[in-house]
Amino acid sequence: MQEKLDTLIETTVTGLGYELWGYEYRPQKESALLRVFIDSENGITVEDCGRVSHQLGSALDVDDLIPLAYILEVSSPGIDRVLFVPAHYTRYLGRNVKIRTRLPIEKRRNFVGKLHDVNDEHIKVEVEGTVYEIVYDLIDRGRLVLDVVRPQRKGGKQA
Repeated sequence: MQEKLDTLIETTVTGLGYELWGYEYRPQKESALLRVFIDSENGITVEDCGRVSHQLGSALDVDDLIPLAYILEVSSPGIDRVLFVPAHYTRYLGRNVKIRTRLPIEKRRNFVGKLHDVNDEHIKVEVEGTVYEIVYDLIDRGRLVLDVVRPQRKGGKQA
């Protein structure tokens, strides 16, 4: 089912001219949530999300890939976007990220810091001067952290 779902979502989204940033499928006992993130060079509008939602919902119903009642959400990845694949991490090298791991690494599962290094097997995140190496298989969820820049007041103090 997973491979068919991957293919259906990818072909529907790209067929409409958008980039599939990623998706999350969360089945529960009686229903499921399918959250799809789309992107484009020009950004994403509500109309874009509606277009993809309509087309994808129809395709899912025809192919009957989700055996439960489901909720379909389509949105842009946003400024605090979830990072799904190694290419996403590479794209945001040097930026602040929040990583949650499936298992503890040095007695912690949450890491908020600068994305220090990226390769095909792992990422390195610098948290308060310590660099942690995290293999992709251990990442439960990674996302960008919004860098807030505060304007300076007179005298050089931040607001």
